[in-house]
Amino acid sequence: MEAKHLLEKLFPNGCDIAFDGLYFAGTGESAHGKVAVIGSIDAAPIGVELAFRMAGEVLRIVRETPAMPILLLVDTQGQRLSRRDELLGINGYMAHLAKCLQLARNKGHKIIGLVYSEAVSGGFLASSLLADRCYALPEAQVRVMNLPAMSRITKIPLERLQELSKSSPVFAPGVQNYLRMGAVHSLWEGDLSQRLAEALETPVEGDQRRQWGEERAGRNLARQVAERVRHAAG
Repeated sequence: MEAKHLLEKLFPNGCDIAFDGLYFAGTGESAHGKVAVIGSIDAAPIGVELAFRMAGEVLRIVRETPAMPILLLVDTQGQRLSRRDELLGINGYMAHLAKCLQLARNKGHKIIGLVYSEAVSGGFLASSLLADRCYALPEAQVRVMNLPAMSRITKIPLERLQELSKSSPVFAPGVQNYLRMGAVHSLWEGDLSQRLAEALETPVEGDQRRQWGEERAGRNLARQVAERVRHAAG
């Protein structure tokens, strides 16, 4: 869905969003008051400039509008793959963005992520996936690493990974697989302004993604292993 059309559906009572290239930010009027909005369009590659700008907007929201909910609408093909970005330390910029989102959470800002188009790799991991809850539209595209790349890194034959992906969502891209794994809480259909209102009403109860993944048979051992490690460390 095109970003401006999405904003109209999310905020039928109006919004004040400024677009600047691949980036946009502003506020929208929800059923529960104003919501801060940060996003990108056109499957934006997140380089050092965009990551730094998004992080700066999060800090501005924390500083100027205490406890205002934050909605992340980040359409991204992942971090920008360029020598310049690597030399400038893109990993540090992405980590800075992630830390700013955690700061906002610690300061009482509810953070909602909505994958409305494409969510790939580090651009997704350092933004919408770090929300209190991440949602998606049914037509959204979600993936972290395609199977050929996974094969090159893990040295597992591509044919074996393709076979595993038929039964395990961990090895397969697609919004339904991320729903099964618990990374995506649910899909938003119908009245999107109502879905947003429901998300704003939902209390934050910590990170339950491992539990959701177990309940949906997408990550069968993650919660159990984490519990064993926690008790062993204690």
